[in-house]
Amino acid sequence: MSKKWLFRVCALFLLLFGLICTPNFSFAQPSGKLVIFHAGSLSVPFAAMEKAFEAKYPDVDIERQAGGSTKLARLISEHGKKADIMASADYVVINKNLVPQFASWNVRFASNQMVLCYTDKSRYAGKITAGNWYDILQKKDVAWGHSDPNLDPCGYRACMVLQLAEKFYKINGLNAKLVANRPEKNVRPKAVELIAMLKSGQLDYAWEYRSVAVQHGLKFITLDPHLNLGDYKLTPFYKNAVVEVTGKKPGTVINRKGKSITYGITMLDDAKNKEAAELFLAFLFSPENGLKTLKDMGQPPFIPVRTTADGMSKLPLSLKNVVEVRE
Repeated sequence: MSKKWLFRVCALFLLLFGLICTPNFSFAQPSGKLVIFHAGSLSVPFAAMEKAFEAKYPDVDIERQAGGSTKLARLISEHGKKADIMASADYVVINKNLVPQFASWNVRFASNQMVLCYTDKSRYAGKITAGNWYDILQKKDVAWGHSDPNLDPCGYRACMVLQLAEKFYKINGLNAKLVANRPEKNVRPKAVELIAMLKSGQLDYAWEYRSVAVQHGLKFITLDPHLNLGDYKLTPFYKNAVVEVTGKKPGTVINRKGKSITYGITMLDDAKNKEAAELFLAFLFSPENGLKTLKDMGQPPFIPVRTTADGMSKLPLSLKNVVEVRE
């Protein structure tokens, strides 16, 4: 190689080195549409994350679809709907509906707990307590509801709370008595639909996640930890609750067994915008960004987020350093 060409190569190398070391330099900024399906209970924090992420990466347009986690997962697995990211209020929904055919890994990133929400307009609002809520919900003039267990984890978790209450308070037949006073019209596809019904006075009480209650300024009853599904140490007790829901195929059913509430998220294998998806996930998993947003909005995050050893082996390289292995 001539001295002239050697000089040019060295000059080019120095130029590239200088650019790489320049703050905020990137060879290519992410761009395009980023489609995120997520649980309805994540609507408020994900809206805040969308705003912050798009400010950081202005060429990315996040398109979110919120709904019952099971329903959204089935839109992908059974109806061919396309998404880059799927976030579920129950990480098991991802395992059962998307892994391994549509996704390769599942990261657990947050917890929550069940609460009974109400407003100042609710009947017996001044009398209800953590010790008598199950008596109030049996009153004939009280309207209460929850989301559809077949479409939304919050729905089958509400049913679990009722079953656990019967065992915890040792009141035979309590679950059946409570359900008998809850008409089918008060079972809605998504838990967030119940908020409008509460505020309009159509419902007196509704089962929601604590984070949702905090984000929407609702009053709520904090339940004993044996009932609220928020303490992983009580999972052996939670397993006493079993709720039957519809399976993947028509006519089939699945038994959902009680356990502590754990949210999961994955990137779909056929994601069209993997670059932006990985960056969003890194943003979400950051204690200074996404996880802080969750914490500030009443939802306890896992710091660091976690996955299984098999999940870690399949994670994108860019995410491995912010995720820990925990079976």
